[in-house]
Amino acid sequence: MSQDGAQGRYAGRALAGGRYQLRDLLGEGGMASVHLAYDSVLDRQVAVKTLHTELGREQAFRERFRREAQAVAKLTHTNIVSVFDTGEDDVDGLTTPYIVMEYVEGRPLGSVLDEDVRRQGAMPADKALKITADVLAALEISHEMGLVHRDIKPGNVMMTKRGVVKVMDFGIARAMQSGVTSMTQTGMVVGTPQYLSPEQALGRGVDARSDLYSVGIMLFQLVTGRLPFDADSPLAIAYAHVQEEPVAPSAINRALPPAVDALVARALKKNPNERFPTAVAMRDECLRVAASFQSAPPSIVPGTPSQSGSGVGSAVFPPVGQSPQTPVGNVQTPYQPAPTPNPYGTPPTPAPSYGYPQQGYQTPAPAYGHQQGPQTPSGYPTNQQASGASGGGRRNNAGALVGSAIVAVAAVGALIGTLASSGGGGDDKDGEPVTIASTSTTKDTGYRGPDTSKTIDTSECTEPQESYNDPDKIRVPSFKFKNIDSVKACFQAAGWSIKTKDQDENTYGDGTVMDQFPSAGTDVDPENMPEIELSVSTGNPPS
Repeated sequence: MSQDGAQGRYAGRALAGGRYQLRDLLGEGGMASVHLAYDSVLDRQVAVKTLHTELGREQAFRERFRREAQAVAKLTHTNIVSVFDTGEDDVDGLTTPYIVMEYVEGRPLGSVLDEDVRRQGAMPADKALKITADVLAALEISHEMGLVHRDIKPGNVMMTKRGVVKVMDFGIARAMQSGVTSMTQTGMVVGTPQYLSPEQALGRGVDARSDLYSVGIMLFQLVTGRLPFDADSPLAIAYAHVQEEPVAPSAINRALPPAVDALVARALKKNPNERFPTAVAMRDECLRVAASFQSAPPSIVPGTPSQSGSGVGSAVFPPVGQSPQTPVGNVQTPYQPAPTPNPYGTPPTPAPSYGYPQQGYQTPAPAYGHQQGPQTPSGYPTNQQASGASGGGRRNNAGALVGSAIVAVAAVGALIGTLASSGGGGDDKDGEPVTIASTSTTKDTGYRGPDTSKTIDTSECTEPQESYNDPDKIRVPSFKFKNIDSVKACFQAAGWSIKTKDQDENTYGDGTVMDQFPSAGTDVDPENMPEIELSVSTGNPPS
């Protein structure tokens, strides 16, 4: 739908029984349009995102969308655009889901970057790092709530007139990927091609580290004025994310120090296990790097190319009448998707631990194809494999790659993912608080030790936040990614009881709480406090 069409269709209309009066069209994407609106009940300006009608045809999708919007509404942070309301209404006889959001007076980060590019060729590094740190502060909150954004890019980051960063559009990707709508097909990719993580490009499951890859792409773009991977075809861009290595940012902007190159390189690792483990860790590094050098104006090298993915495209789709040739340079044999439904696969051999920092660990472009070798827990090849895979079987691999990557890499405007799931495990005794430590007694190859720096203050349990809806209830704190010893102390201080189960994973380390039930933010009665179930990392690789 054109902007004029969306303007004519919605402007002047009202939703929710006349409460939200739509006015100017602020923007439009492939899935939704956003209007400035007036909230007649609370006498304020708001932004209303109306989903295109084809998304509202199925009741199952609308229900999923409503639940996800409610989850996003619980995110409260300076750097997150607030969600006030959600619902659905009839527009021209068609059901139209909508979200009511905080109206941010400012402009998209992409517009700020365009101005800096016109003036200096790129954004000054100190400014870019501070903006990136604020985006990561927003993601820290969403990830703790179990929400993965899935579409971090300059277009989804707003800058207010006072320079405050606001991340928006946490709204609909989880509903799109839930499988409840006929538009969702096996292997479908939701996201914007230029910012996709490799696992998104392959249609695999994603977690918080996928957002951190997208943040790395955005930081590269801010400090260089260019994207690391770009091409005319979304398919070629997706291939590049999976199989090509980006140039160092300092090869484009000579004013950048090596620390920026190192930060971006780690964020853009193909293997999720080699990226920053959390938004907190990446934010801390951004702030440390920003404080470690004297900022200088960008010094852009003219004509430095980005990776295009075209080499992969030509290897997979050779000219008619020709056989595929052995790719040159850093183009790898096409990826063979893992047959297991597990998003990151299961290692056939014990896997190495990818802790940070890994001194001297250099990862070439992954070797894909039929060559066998050790793999990480995520199913991504390690650097123990040869960087040049055999060309044998490339025809079969090409078909598999097309099936995984030709996934309608749609540029969407509003994305959300949910990681929360229920826990369970061994019982405590007599309903009393249990002294918990990781119950794992064996340490497999690839074991990662505990991270005792991730603690929760006991006041989170002894003085929990009140419910938004019922003053007699409290909100369950977030224990995810905290060390179990500090969580134990928090529970004991409040007199709460817990039960736990082990979860094999070696990204966050032994004793890290990986999941909880009830989930963070759930309203509970403190006089009848439920037993809280936690999944705790063993530090061992998934088996």
